[in-house]
Amino acid sequence: MRSPRLATLDRYLLMQLLPPFIIALSAVLAALLLERLLVLFDDLAAAGSSLTTFIALLADLLPHYLGLALPAALSVSVFQITRRMSDNNEIDALMASGVSLIRMARPFMQTGLVLGALSMMLYGYLQPFARYDFRAGFYFAAHTGWAPHLQAGMFAATSDGSVMSADGVSHNGTVLHHVFIRERESNGTIRVVTADRGRLTITPSRVETRLDLWNGTILTDPRTATPGHANAEPTQTQFEHTDRLIMRKKGAASFRARGADERELTLFELVRRLQHEDSQTDIARESLRAELNFRLARALAIPFIPALAVALGIGAKRRRPIIGLIALALILVGFDHALQFGRGLIAARDMSSITAIWLPEIAFCVLCLASILRRSRGSWRRRKLVRPA
Repeated sequence: MRSPRLATLDRYLLMQLLPPFIIALSAVLAALLLERLLVLFDDLAAAGSSLTTFIALLADLLPHYLGLALPAALSVSVFQITRRMSDNNEIDALMASGVSLIRMARPFMQTGLVLGALSMMLYGYLQPFARYDFRAGFYFAAHTGWAPHLQAGMFAATSDGSVMSADGVSHNGTVLHHVFIRERESNGTIRVVTADRGRLTITPSRVETRLDLWNGTILTDPRTATPGHANAEPTQTQFEHTDRLIMRKKGAASFRARGADERELTLFELVRRLQHEDSQTDIARESLRAELNFRLARALAIPFIPALAVALGIGAKRRRPIIGLIALALILVGFDHALQFGRGLIAARDMSSITAIWLPEIAFCVLCLASILRRSRGSWRRRKLVRPA
């Protein structure tokens, strides 16, 4: 008779958790991404990159910020649900029926366990590849193809020997007015292109620059070609729109291979490099050890966060809920900074990982469990005191 009631309680709490968790996750992700998106959009607009490049780089940023947003959204949603149930006396009713506070926090901690496993995948596998893809994409957006910048009244030579100029430019040199282009084909034919306006953008393939031209004329003179065309007449063609690709200069440097930074390595790669002391790598072993312990500690702490959120969410009726939320935020931010500080100590001073990372990790987990145990014991004592004789 007891199992169905407990299963119903779990379903009820999880259904209560889902809507605020989605809202909190969306809000935290938006807050984390907003500033970075503005800077990224400004840089890509100045480089003349396309919207496709911007969306691709945005997708590469999501795993990093999702790893930060998941524990924050979990803590806020659990705190909000617990506070609402406390204000509506639902928690008092459950405890009066014999359900402990720890039992009520169990589905939230199980959710934290699932999110911890998801975060392990994010920290260990998705983030390293996404970080490298973002760096490579940003590099190609800034360096790939012929540089999409032009100054008014100046001639610029492209990779294939063509020469182009524009009487006026705008939008950081990507929008051209009164364009002039002189091209020479492989057989020696000279082609002159003029257009009222043009636009330079980097193609989605990131290996060339696209030049769009509108309302212009193409003048082809075959008399400059190989012998046999001396009597040919020049041709003139009008167009409303045409485009051409400006290839990257030969010998241009490509982006480096993945793995130059410890944050670009997966968990297996970190362990493999630590096990092979004679492996050739530019990354110090201290940095590898710091990064490995930092990722593991971050993921393993997530299942304990709901316990702390439940303990701080249950407060005196007259106390403002914002106090508990501020305390929860300060504890989580302080713990995350403590882990980052410990990672820096390991990498810079070769400090023991037990002292620098796992000691704060154990202290945080003990604090979470002790908080809910203390709150549960206090609530149980108050219920016994108010129980009628």
